[in-house]
Amino acid sequence: MKTISPQDLNNFQLQTLLQTAIAPRPIALASTVDQQGNVNLSPFSFFNMFSSNPPIVIFSPARRVRDNTTKHTLENVLEVPEVVIGIVNYKIVQQISLASTEYEKEVNEFVKSGLTMQDADLVKPKLIAECPVNLECKVIEIKHLGAEGGAGNLVICEVIKIHVREEYLNEDGNLDQKKLDLVARLGGNWYSRNNENNLFEVPKPLVTKGIGFDRLPDEIKFSIVFTGNDLGMLANTEDLPEGNFTSDEEIHREAQKLLHHNKIAEAWKILKCN
Repeated sequence: MKTISPQDLNNFQLQTLLQTAIAPRPIALASTVDQQGNVNLSPFSFFNMFSSNPPIVIFSPARRVRDNTTKHTLENVLEVPEVVIGIVNYKIVQQISLASTEYEKEVNEFVKSGLTMQDADLVKPKLIAECPVNLECKVIEIKHLGAEGGAGNLVICEVIKIHVREEYLNEDGNLDQKKLDLVARLGGNWYSRNNENNLFEVPKPLVTKGIGFDRLPDEIKFSIVFTGNDLGMLANTEDLPEGNFTSDEEIHREAQKLLHHNKIAEAWKILKCN
């Protein structure tokens, strides 16, 4: 394993390494205004939610690595501590990339990117009409992490109103993960797309307790067929079926096919010796 000390890399090398390794990252399309009413729109992939009660999201307009300057978004929220965060999906990914262009302060990125401004209910910054979800937020704290290029500035926001476009809801009135078609940032110029073709579910062991790897029978645990994911699915079973288990590789492959279709109970059934 290659070992790297951050101090051995320059700012650009370290940023590239971390942004490539720590991914995919959701994108906050941040709409802000300054005290003169100048509008700014810019995407940030240093972003996530950190609490649901109270509803807290954080994004970080870091200092530029190349020249250690700050971004208009940071300057704006220091002047007017409010922000609208739009959630980004595939339909607008090229437009949000255009909004990341470093235009002059008086330039409105809504106009440059072709996105539509709408008045928010509780804050001065504008909603982004095309975003599937908009979060109206008040900025409750800004934490500066350093003074050198690449240093983050954590903009800690409380969500005070949420707007959801109805075409992204399912029949139960909840956001539909498949309809959203969200995108995320990777390293360099790379993005990922979370559509129906690459979504998958993993049952959460919250109420039930899986038996764990340590209780898997040796015939299963040391199989040359099963991957770590396969064993993880079998180990997430609440009760180990009674009986003896086969070490036959052909049967393991048949069980693996069932596991790849989330048919865990059926997989256990054929793994038992007759």
